[in-house]
Amino acid sequence: MSVNDDIRNYYEQLVMEHIYAQDLHLRFEKEFIADLCCLVLNKLPPRYIRYEVDMAFFLSQQERADMNERVKETVQSVLTYLEQRQKDNPNEEERRR
Repeated sequence: MSVNDDIRNYYEQLVMEHIYAQDLHLRFEKEFIADLCCLVLNKLPPRYIRYEVDMAFFLSQQERADMNERVKETVQSVLTYLEQRQKDNPNEEERRR
């Protein structure tokens, strides 16, 4: 068994689903989306699973709704932070390269 292959954080999937549902991947560059994901996931509690079906059995509808709302709020908060940071430091991206 390899942890890298068999175990994952369920929030990773929820964050990516939210990013795609909001078309953020079309509005921002890949590097920006990667930063967004890292910051969002660091603010969310980990929820490790092996199989998708695990979540179906062990999450109530309310827990699932709460997780989705938490992702929505956290993505928006981090997005606001990153956009403000870009405005305040327009050349920062060039320095990172």
